[in-house]
Amino acid sequence: MDKIRVLVVDDSVVIRTVLKNMIESDKDLQVAGVACDGVEAIEKVLTLKPDIVTMDVEMPRMDGLEALKQIMAKCPTPVIMLSSLTVDGAKTTLQALELGAVDFIPKNLSQISMNMMNIQKMLVDKLKQIGGRKVRQGRQQAQPLAAAQQTKAVEPTPSKVEPTPSKKIAIVAIGTSTGGPKALHAVIPALPKDFPVPVVISQHMPASFTGPFAERLNQLSQIHVREAKHGEKIENGIVYIAPGSGHMSLTIKGRDRIINIADNAEYIYKPSVDVMMLSVAAVNPGNCLGVILTGMGNDGLKGMKAIRDSGGRTIVESMSTCVVYGMPKAVVDAGIAEKVVPLNEIADAIINSI
Repeated sequence: MDKIRVLVVDDSVVIRTVLKNMIESDKDLQVAGVACDGVEAIEKVLTLKPDIVTMDVEMPRMDGLEALKQIMAKCPTPVIMLSSLTVDGAKTTLQALELGAVDFIPKNLSQISMNMMNIQKMLVDKLKQIGGRKVRQGRQQAQPLAAAQQTKAVEPTPSKVEPTPSKKIAIVAIGTSTGGPKALHAVIPALPKDFPVPVVISQHMPASFTGPFAERLNQLSQIHVREAKHGEKIENGIVYIAPGSGHMSLTIKGRDRIINIADNAEYIYKPSVDVMMLSVAAVNPGNCLGVILTGMGNDGLKGMKAIRDSGGRTIVESMSTCVVYGMPKAVVDAGIAEKVVPLNEIADAIINSI
């Protein structure tokens, strides 16, 4: 198998060395080159044609955002941003995602000795999942047409699942991870201002990011979007983004559905899609809609099963538009996806299910 070729862009020679060592610790990854600023990054993307790029933001001559713009214009390549875990860092990273970056990793390398293993695993996993997709696509395009058709992955159809619209949908729950911010930018702004039910979202994201992300999504949308708060009552026509400080779930208090935010070490991903969806299925059995968008792993599988078992409905993003076809694939493979549609049809599928 061809190695995934990575271009490392950072103005610090120390961080370039650390990242190079992390990347080449995996046999499937190779550092194709390094760059110390945005100008050199653009040159090396054009000459080396890497499968994926890691990009710092603050650099001399040309910063990461400007380099990202030019890379997307001249030679579109998957880019993972290195982001500080500050509110300003979050806003810059979210801007990069809007400009075309596919994902980010936290650049808390000042505590590198404490975070080495976590950061290395996160970096390697994302490079392999995102960069590997480009390698696989390139290999299929290089094959003769007949061979490419024979090896093309076929997505299972959700024919075994029958819709059970016996009850009117009263809430929509959306889960996503890698590639999720861009996917949500395509879905939420397409919902109408008078959307009749609440929407709850768990997007794997650090605590300092979810507030700015909700604010930005609110600016782009007709429907009101905000970061969820512990103890608040959910209302129709509002989108609630789970804060990255814990896991969001719903409980019943009288006639109201109340948001609960709590930590739980049992769940690896934060905020957990499973925690949110399991509670949605319990609070609104039979009249809830679960949606899974792009992401690594299988978070949301248990929650989507609970939604289906309760008589609710399920939609997943198709492989053709996912940045990483992990979370949706888990639901499709389990046979609990009622609809499998590309990203540009998700909003319509949600609206037509209500």
